[in-house]
Amino acid sequence: MRVTPDDVRHVADLARLGLEPDRVEQLAHELSGILDHMDVLSRVVPRDTPPMDGAPGVVSTLREDLPGADPLLVTRETMAPATRDGLFLVPRLAAHEDASA
Repeated sequence: MRVTPDDVRHVADLARLGLEPDRVEQLAHELSGILDHMDVLSRVVPRDTPPMDGAPGVVSTLREDLPGADPLLVTRETMAPATRDGLFLVPRLAAHEDASA
């Protein structure tokens, strides 16, 4: 299947892509090459080749799926360095009068 310069311009327009006029021919050629390659790959018939489910020689180990403690179920106080009366204590920020000294 050949991609024409008009096809490239049309798709670029649909995608709202700014396309340099001098790139249209080059993109049409590259896209045609990609489609030609995909056509070759689609004609390959794999024979006696089992499907791969991972890298050769690597065995997936499964573990038992058991519920554990939720690490997010903690009190707010455990996440703060300091609290008082249920509020977080934070360092005081420099005030304007402190900055002028």
